[in-house]
Amino acid sequence: MATYKDAGVDIEAGDAASKIAYNAAKGTFAARKGMIGEPVVLEDGFAGAMDFGDFYLIQNDDGIGTKMIIAEQAGKYDTMGYDLLGMVCDDAICVGAEVVSMSNTIDVSKVDASVIEPLMNGLRDACIEQKIVIPGGEIAELGSMVDGYVWNATAVGIVEKDKFLTGDRVEVGDPIIGLRSRLFRSNGISLVRHIMTEKFGTDWVKEEYKDGMTWGEAVLAPTKIYHNAVLEMLGRYGEPAKCDIKAVVHITGGGLPGNIPRVTKGFGARLDNLPEPNPIMTAIKEFGNVSDEEAYKTWNMGVGMAIVSKDVDKVIEIAGRHGIEAVKIGEIVEEAGVEII
Repeated sequence: MATYKDAGVDIEAGDAASKIAYNAAKGTFAARKGMIGEPVVLEDGFAGAMDFGDFYLIQNDDGIGTKMIIAEQAGKYDTMGYDLLGMVCDDAICVGAEVVSMSNTIDVSKVDASVIEPLMNGLRDACIEQKIVIPGGEIAELGSMVDGYVWNATAVGIVEKDKFLTGDRVEVGDPIIGLRSRLFRSNGISLVRHIMTEKFGTDWVKEEYKDGMTWGEAVLAPTKIYHNAVLEMLGRYGEPAKCDIKAVVHITGGGLPGNIPRVTKGFGARLDNLPEPNPIMTAIKEFGNVSDEEAYKTWNMGVGMAIVSKDVDKVIEIAGRHGIEAVKIGEIVEEAGVEII
């Protein structure tokens, strides 16, 4: 029975390290007390916020992690930009932010223009789709310090103060709407690689999945980015909201049980209408004999974002206009924790 720890990733250790890092970051907040850009304390938040008078400036960072190894093995780089942008702008939208720009850093052992071109062209296309600009970035050639490519990004956004989402309005009985995910996105990929290597060997990316498509191509399908759809619900900067959204949750590392509690303020969630995961995800879960509990805390299992709102029909309608399938997956309950049925 494969676990994330078998793949070399310890979620608990990662959470502990994140708390250490955030406590160190909070130690800097007093330096701008009473000044423009004074930080807002957001425990368990998806992004950082700074006070700029009429609005908050939002900033957050992430990367695509070991999914780049699959891209390198498959020689397919054109979808990675969607993953990179999705990881940062879909975190920022959790506080209601309209992302206006993103910068990125590529650390590589030796620069190869034939790889940089599809990476950056894919990122360009994703940014145009989401109305986000790339004002700058960095490519660092680091020799033996790194093995292959490491790609990370920073998103910068803005949100009006009356649209700033903290989860403080979440109540028992509030519906939770799930936005479908195409596949794994960039979380839990080390477990995917571990399972597939055990099943097919180190060259698993070239094994056929079905109808001439390889497993590498299947896993590297471009991720669906939610930022634009949720912005339409919330209203872009200066525009009125179309839905009353109480909380937005990006289902990243930790899955549904690890992320929903970040916005429920002590309440819990009962999820009793979850969609079937993508068949690719189900097959890999079966290959590794991964338990349901392990799968739901490692992968998104078909739900890439969750929205707490009583405007269920409107949320589903707007998501659909953006090509995103949405469904009510459960509701907020009194007892803390996430019950998955």
